[in-house]
Amino acid sequence: MRGKLVAGNWKMNGGLAQNKALLEAVIAGMAGVQGMGCAVCVPYPYLFQAQSLLQDTAIAWGAQNLSQHDKGAFTGEVSSAMLLDFGCKYVLVGHSERRAIYGEDDATVALKFEAAQKAGLTPILCVGETLQERESGITEAVVARQLDAVTGKFGVAALSKAVVAYEPVWAIGTGKTASPEQAQAVHAFIRGKIASQNKDVADGLVIQYGGSVKGSNAAELFGMPDIDGGLIGGASLDAQEFLAICHAAKR
Repeated sequence: MRGKLVAGNWKMNGGLAQNKALLEAVIAGMAGVQGMGCAVCVPYPYLFQAQSLLQDTAIAWGAQNLSQHDKGAFTGEVSSAMLLDFGCKYVLVGHSERRAIYGEDDATVALKFEAAQKAGLTPILCVGETLQERESGITEAVVARQLDAVTGKFGVAALSKAVVAYEPVWAIGTGKTASPEQAQAVHAFIRGKIASQNKDVADGLVIQYGGSVKGSNAAELFGMPDIDGGLIGGASLDAQEFLAICHAAKR
């Protein structure tokens, strides 16, 4: 049976001293916690620090992006092999900020997904709609297109070694949160779409919710049948908030 996974996305935040304090508090707060997975996706410069502090704990770590290329003349890019050198388990792929700000299209996201899996990393594939798309009634079409870019190229079985994160763009960093019912509806759509191709993959697929999750709303969101934890932005920078969210994911 699939478990729950709470992953923190620090985005472009952090510093050596504050990272140490944050991670040490999370380590202490997660001691002995079972029945759920916990991870942090940190900026590239802090991967070594995360590895050093977390390697003997149950908390995993990962990166927020990667190149679709293995190596070469791609100044400023970071490859999957480099992430493996720092013990990463997870990597975010297709986060809405990468799509919107840096112009990553579905085809590029699919190539990054492939690069992660070929290296043995677990991609967290981010999908979701903008406010305009939701108000236009095309949420499911947008999410389906984003999923199909991966499954159409690599097969639905590729999701058996991945995580999907549904992140409505209109709820990221805005303070707005999809209601548990709104989030569940899209999660159910995602699982149903995958189930139509392979029920076993769908049953085992961890589908996170991302979008202004806080300690105060996590339990209600995670109580929905198809929401398997969260991809946490701003709240992952506050140890007590992040811990409250993690504890809400316990069975």
